[in-house]
Amino acid sequence: MSNELNMIRNRYDFMLFFDVQDGNPNGDPDAGNMPRIDPETGQGLVTDVCLKRKVRNYVQLARAKQDGYDIFIKEKAVLNTLIDAAYEKEGIDLTAAPKDEKDGKKRTAPGKGQGSEVESARMRMCRTYYDVRTFGAVMMTGANAGQVRGPVQLTFARSVDPIAALEHSITRCAVATEDEAEKQGGDNRTMGRKNTVPYALYCAHGFVSPSLAAQTGFDSDDLALLWEALKNMFEHDHSAARGMMSTCKLIVFKHDSALGNASSGTLFSLIHVKKKDSVSVPRSFADYELTIEDDKLPKGVEILPN
Repeated sequence: MSNELNMIRNRYDFMLFFDVQDGNPNGDPDAGNMPRIDPETGQGLVTDVCLKRKVRNYVQLARAKQDGYDIFIKEKAVLNTLIDAAYEKEGIDLTAAPKDEKDGKKRTAPGKGQGSEVESARMRMCRTYYDVRTFGAVMMTGANAGQVRGPVQLTFARSVDPIAALEHSITRCAVATEDEAEKQGGDNRTMGRKNTVPYALYCAHGFVSPSLAAQTGFDSDDLALLWEALKNMFEHDHSAARGMMSTCKLIVFKHDSALGNASSGTLFSLIHVKKKDSVSVPRSFADYELTIEDDKLPKGVEILPN
């Protein structure tokens, strides 16, 4: 957990710009894995869950095996087992009567924490898992470690312009079974489909609450790691399906108070992105102009150097 000197005392709002070239940034399983799209505007969408997954993956790589930087929501994790481990580390025996009489003389539900035990397990989860103290988590299953509301929140990312979602036919010169080979008479080619976006620039918005950070122990070191992850997370997430994805720009507004000195909407409206006049069909971030109205920044708000 953070110490007093390392606590976050300022509110932050930020905008993350990233792009994709010849890839699928976030397929929709309910639409044949086609790129997600707003049907009314044609703009592409990337969910907040997708972006948080990439942050988690980066932290796992960058802080591997370091205390306090484990990831709760990760591949092959058994969440109830991790919650049980938090109780064990706190020295709480879920088969015995609660030690604190205020929590009751016996357990209302066998194997579940109650009263102050739940709070102890919740804080243990925050200390152990970076994503819990950053994004929050619902941990009310199994032994029950309560619920954490995270200080960092992200919106869906939305493309600056409408996207063109393409579907490509692909072939494989092999089959999976002998039966397939026999049915095809020696022609072992199989067909498949691949979905891509030729090019799109996306923008997501984010928020950091110092009051919620104090509740989870999210400190200035965690915040620095968040900025690092947002800048570098695509560099360790390459795949044939995603094509070329990269962070183009991270703009962070820092308020000089915990409550903030201006609305996030006011700050975000100072950022303008548009295609250059000479470009008809953008194919890179260089085809856009990004301008910031620095002279209109409200008093008490600064843009952090990037």
